[in-house]
Amino acid sequence: MIKTQLAVNKLLLLVLVIAILYVGKPFLVPIALAGVLATLFVGIAKRLEDRGLNRALSSLIGVLLIVLAFATIIALLVWRLSDFSENLTGMQERVLALFEKLKAWMDQTLGISSDQQAALVDKAEQSIGSSGGSSTILSFAGGTMSILVDSLLVLVYTFLFLLYRSRLKNFILKLVDNTKKNQTEKIINKSADVSKNYLAGLALMIVMLWILYGIGFSVVGIKNALFFAILCGVLEIVPFVGNITGTSLTVLATVAQGGGSDKIIGVLVVYLVVQFVQTYILEPLVVGDQVNINPLFTIIALVLGELIWGIGGMVLAIPLLGIIKIICDNVPALQPFGYLIGTDRKKKKSFFRSKQAS
Repeated sequence: MIKTQLAVNKLLLLVLVIAILYVGKPFLVPIALAGVLATLFVGIAKRLEDRGLNRALSSLIGVLLIVLAFATIIALLVWRLSDFSENLTGMQERVLALFEKLKAWMDQTLGISSDQQAALVDKAEQSIGSSGGSSTILSFAGGTMSILVDSLLVLVYTFLFLLYRSRLKNFILKLVDNTKKNQTEKIINKSADVSKNYLAGLALMIVMLWILYGIGFSVVGIKNALFFAILCGVLEIVPFVGNITGTSLTVLATVAQGGGSDKIIGVLVVYLVVQFVQTYILEPLVVGDQVNINPLFTIIALVLGELIWGIGGMVLAIPLLGIIKIICDNVPALQPFGYLIGTDRKKKKSFFRSKQAS
């Protein structure tokens, strides 16, 4: 009876935690993103401080590096988008031709005449115009403002995490018994290493994907190949979903550009080859098994992260689950859970860990 009550209490606690995470999304997502980003620049901040800079200035430099990285990505996309926009007129004409073929197919196959199709389109346009036109514009403006505010919050939180990292660490250590301080400090250091190595490896892998996709799409003959290469690489930030989305957009653009089946097949072949290289060469070499989570729980974490925190949850799912695994591996009562979500592969050194060791 007591064991049953304990199990029920644990289940209720889990449900409560998930509910708090869901309700607290606007507050928690910027903090979580900033915490993960801060781990990436702790090493840089320490080196700057060893050379005589004060902590505030070294923390500010870390934040400026984040701004520079994102500004570079946006500049690359805008740069290639200018070339992409030059072909929009031709693409619009091809899209309209595709719609005409679709309308003819619906008329011949489904028996829906052109007049009926036009009536359905007019009805849909009236519905959007009467009920959702202005609200859509307001929603878009509100969403843009929310993204800008959240981005600013992430930068502020990152700066403060870097500035007060010693105080935060000491606070955690003060919460535990003296006999467990060494174990707790070990967990904190390992968790920071997991986030840092994962993010650094991901950044380097994205650059390599730009090169691979750029070469592949150029060989296939895709117009604006560099734009789609950059897009596919950036979307890799969201695991699994990002690369599929980028490739799908490239295929749609290829169709809109008037590309035949050979080019579409070429894009898919490039995607498969790049995925093979990424999975069996880049990830083991660059990222390594720093997170060491099996595919089942990787997918579960991504799905659950999207349900609770949206796209931000998908971005944070893997590094946060990696931190949870570190905690489980070092707390005896939670070790079965660490074993459940882990893999049997031996942990490999990443490019960054090997470089640091040398």
